[in-house]
Amino acid sequence: MGRLLAPAAARRISRLNPLKIRVAALGHRMPHWVVLVTQEYVRRMPREMPIELIELKPEARRSGRTTEQILEAESQRILPVLPSDSKVVVLDEHGSLWSTEDLATTLKNALPQGTDLCFVIGSADGLHPNVKQRATVIVSLSRMTLPHAMVRAILMEQLYRAAMMLKGHPYHRE
Repeated sequence: MGRLLAPAAARRISRLNPLKIRVAALGHRMPHWVVLVTQEYVRRMPREMPIELIELKPEARRSGRTTEQILEAESQRILPVLPSDSKVVVLDEHGSLWSTEDLATTLKNALPQGTDLCFVIGSADGLHPNVKQRATVIVSLSRMTLPHAMVRAILMEQLYRAAMMLKGHPYHRE
């Protein structure tokens, strides 16, 4: 696809209001490599597209509780952190497959509108239908089932890659 913006347009991005990108993720004890990857891509993001990671404790998997009950309890943690004026992108293995260019276009369209983006990563059992109903769009990173730690790392890299595409930076190659 090449560059999404001409060099002059890429320079104008830095003069727009910042686009807040939130990543709400169930899981608070990630492997060290995930923490390092997340910190690195958060650090690299342009000032006008900062990432805020909101780590939420998953519900304890105890006997006697159904998956539905667990997902409902987790939804009560997720929904309050989703700003009402944000576009919510839920990650789910059954969602639409997006390319990096699709993600970059989503960022590009949100910038001038001042619409913040919030990405939601569920727990090992997925997400409650209440969270999916709140979604603006449901996206899949792959048709394969991925560990949640891997999803977090992939999402962070893809957000950075999409931002670099918008800035006309050569990080993304085809």
